[in-house]
Amino acid sequence: MIIPSVSDGRDTILIVDDQEQNLKVVGTVLTMTGYEVIPASSGVQALKRLEAHVPDLILLDVLMPEMDGLEVCRQIKGMPELAEIPIIFLSAADDKNLIVQALETGGVDYVTKPFNKAELLTRVRAHLALKHARDQLRHLAEDKDELLGIMAHDLKNHLAGMRMSAGLLQSREAELPEKCVKMVGNIIQSTDSMIAFVREFLANQSAERLQLRSEAVDLGLIIKGSAARHEAMAAAKNIALVLDLSSEPVVAQADAEAVTRVLDNLVSNALKFTPSGGTLTLATANGPGRWVQFSVIDDGPGFTASDEEKMFRRYARLSARPTGGEPSTGLGLSIVKRLLEGMKGIISLNKSVERGSCFVIKLPVVGS
Repeated sequence: MIIPSVSDGRDTILIVDDQEQNLKVVGTVLTMTGYEVIPASSGVQALKRLEAHVPDLILLDVLMPEMDGLEVCRQIKGMPELAEIPIIFLSAADDKNLIVQALETGGVDYVTKPFNKAELLTRVRAHLALKHARDQLRHLAEDKDELLGIMAHDLKNHLAGMRMSAGLLQSREAELPEKCVKMVGNIIQSTDSMIAFVREFLANQSAERLQLRSEAVDLGLIIKGSAARHEAMAAAKNIALVLDLSSEPVVAQADAEAVTRVLDNLVSNALKFTPSGGTLTLATANGPGRWVQFSVIDDGPGFTASDEEKMFRRYARLSARPTGGEPSTGLGLSIVKRLLEGMKGIISLNKSVERGSCFVIKLPVVGS
């Protein structure tokens, strides 16, 4: 069990060195400057010290018997609860290759012995300041996410209550004055738009934190599932939903849940902007090269040059308007872009189509 360092507010520094004299010299300098010091005379002892306390910074000797500093650093960086601790390497070896290895292993700095007291303290202060800044930003981000989640959840509940009440009034519109009927319709439309916005907002927040897997994903199966989910919406708008799937399996190295969300967002958007009597086509293909791809092609109004510049920005408002009065939040395409980047995928707009729009999504082939 890892126990956070508990002190009187001073920063805690773990010093790891197999030479007793070095521990005393460095420890004295840091203690006199106001830091709390934890000494360790070997890599094994350092790891045991870390089981009891988490320091704010580690000063780590490179050349030690049994377990050298590079291996100690690798083990520390391999533990999520310790990985963010900054590590400054200390060594008498002024070997450029060794310095590179130390930094590549995860060290943030390298100080050669015999060290200059002022230089060492300056680097310690600088890296502690950076760590505290990162910690503060992380806490602010966590607080923001928690606050926004609570607000969005409560807002969604209140809006759902308003929508239900307005729906009940609409079901008895024969008993209402004509002006009231119109007002009820406006309330329903506004609440539907706000509920859609809250849902998309939460989806956007989730996309930022989603831990993506790397697995074999059959794009044909994903497309069939999405088509089934949107079949009723397409039928309600008299839109033909066409599947143009490759006769060969089209399998990507991706995350099934993320690909599903990408496709659902694109299909939902296409159905919003395609007029009654139009066609929405979902197609798959192997290639080119080390890619597999799927396309979403609609008969909507397409995109202007201005739209293309901002279509993947969050909350971007584009020129087209939904053909059935559906709410549009401006978040769908930004979510798509973020998810695809997490899977090393690419989305592009095929401008060669004569009418409507055609999004082409490329994902790495399995094994790439």
